[in-house]
Amino acid sequence: MTRYVAFLRGVSPMNCKMLDLKRCFEAAGFTDVKTVLSSGNVAFTAQAAVVPILESAAEAQMPEHLGRVFQTIVRPSVFLQSLVATDPFAEFALPANAKRIVTFLRRPCEKQVVLPIERGHARILKLQDTEVFSAYVPNETGPVFMALLERTFGAEVTTRTLETVRKCSQA
Repeated sequence: MTRYVAFLRGVSPMNCKMLDLKRCFEAAGFTDVKTVLSSGNVAFTAQAAVVPILESAAEAQMPEHLGRVFQTIVRPSVFLQSLVATDPFAEFALPANAKRIVTFLRRPCEKQVVLPIERGHARILKLQDTEVFSAYVPNETGPVFMALLERTFGAEVTTRTLETVRKCSQA
């Protein structure tokens, strides 16, 4: 059995109850299901499988249990633990108050992307396989990086802070 984490795009406490989300993943056949925070993060155990199969299994249960489908991106917990341990932001000189962000791509990026890309207080720093590493300094204009990420990598992505990824990897 392998431990995984699912990151769902667009989930908030306003549009999805975590108990319903937990039940949805249990109905998909996963065990030891635990939601992490209230933003669509689900740790679970399953037979080792190809990630798209796990994503499809979870999404197939959503209409019945959640009333809609949230795009789901799955990563093995051990992969996330390794990602956090290597500190993908160490090579960049970032302000102390910068938010470190990990964006998960559903599929590898097929187009050539020249990085870094900067806009305002946000920078897309690095693309590594199916993960994008960005940083922004919170300010009064809000997080412009989300539109920048979507414009660069498409809509089949979901984003979490590095701290949230760390918490999920340990769940």
